[in-house]
Amino acid sequence: MTSSNSNSQPPGNQNDNPADKLWGGRFTEATDTFVEVFTASVSFDQRLYRQDITGSIAHANMLAHVGVLTGEEADLIVAGLQSIHKDIEAGQFEWRVDLEDVHMNIEAALTEKVGAVGKKLHTGRSRNDQVATDIRLYLRDELDAIDAQIGELQRVLLDLAERNTDTVMPGFTHLQAAQPVTFGHHILAWFEMLSRDRARFADCRERTNVLPLGAAALAGTTFPIDRQHVADALGFSAIAANSLDAVSDRDFAIEFTAASSLMMMHFSRWCEELVLWTSQQFGFINLPDRFCTGSSIMPQKKNPDVPELIRGKTGRVYGHLTSLLTLMKSQPLAYNKDNQEDKEPLFDAVDTVRNCLTALTGMLAFVETRPDVLADAAGRGYSTATDLADYLVRNGVAFRDSHDIVGRVVAKAVERGCALDELSDADFAGISNALDAGAREVLSLQASVAARNHFGGTAPEQVRQRIRAARTALD
Repeated sequence: MTSSNSNSQPPGNQNDNPADKLWGGRFTEATDTFVEVFTASVSFDQRLYRQDITGSIAHANMLAHVGVLTGEEADLIVAGLQSIHKDIEAGQFEWRVDLEDVHMNIEAALTEKVGAVGKKLHTGRSRNDQVATDIRLYLRDELDAIDAQIGELQRVLLDLAERNTDTVMPGFTHLQAAQPVTFGHHILAWFEMLSRDRARFADCRERTNVLPLGAAALAGTTFPIDRQHVADALGFSAIAANSLDAVSDRDFAIEFTAASSLMMMHFSRWCEELVLWTSQQFGFINLPDRFCTGSSIMPQKKNPDVPELIRGKTGRVYGHLTSLLTLMKSQPLAYNKDNQEDKEPLFDAVDTVRNCLTALTGMLAFVETRPDVLADAAGRGYSTATDLADYLVRNGVAFRDSHDIVGRVVAKAVERGCALDELSDADFAGISNALDAGAREVLSLQASVAARNHFGGTAPEQVRQRIRAARTALD
């Protein structure tokens, strides 16, 4: 459906001649003008022109390969399609609503350019398998572009983590200070999320890269087509094995929006943290001015609009996933006109994901941390209490007893209004004789993070090793 029907006519108005349609031979009554606009998709599916022309060239060459077209006819068709491509790229192509969609606009233009031979191009195919092929080609191209963007963002995250391998910050559970971690370790958590996203998109690409062309309308074709010839020409790794499924399947589009929704959920979590970290209450980081905006009434404001907007766009992509699932849930085999509604959600999901990747990559490349503020925040909330409990366990105290002892240490610090390591030896001795002179040494932030020196831990050395391994994997 077009995004606006403002130019449509009320039902009852008709075009003059049904024979003007490429499919009009069976009809005795012209299409209602309103219906013509209501059912047209060219306003949005013209985006597929590159893929439509590429697929048509492969189809024409295949028809010549199997002898359905002569070599001269195929050459003429291919030259005409290439000329149309140039016209579109130059902005010299007129898209006509009365021709309904991208496919019929290009086919009509081809016949105008090369004459009656242009009408032979559609031999052995239908718009049903044609559009399924176009969408797969389009999404495959976009998945490749998204993969490259994710790789670029991953490198930005590694750079940010590397600049902050020794920067201590509070790690949170329930948004309460829990244990000290390094800022680099926190950013590597984002990196891991993105690695899973990248793998999901790679899986989606594999299932997208299947050729539907040759299924024709739903049952295949009587012409001696060579589908492998087309698959090789277009770079498809597999051929759809069932013609009914080939023209009606949109799983790959749903899978893309599902993977996109997961990645946008990750982005939204990051952005929530960025919004918190830039607030005066946290003050952990500075965002570059060019990724923020001000207030029309409060001159002191620096608003993190880009992370907030990414957080908001997450719901937009979720909506597209729901839209596609709902679109497909009641469709019988094979192709139905409902499937015209698959493109706008898919196109917008692609645009939204790619724009968010661009925004995050540009913004995170220039994030500045505030190490003193981060360290001060990490020291609040008695975040090294677990280190003290672990120390007691290593000295032979049962964990449940050590937990109780450290709980009383925290209570004493709360009473005194001081940090754990600011309690006196007498305070420690009054709580438990297990709290010897060595206990105080484990309470520093640096000692806490350094002690977690194992694979996956927050110790600076582990962070550096993980960054090195991640860079090697990306390269």
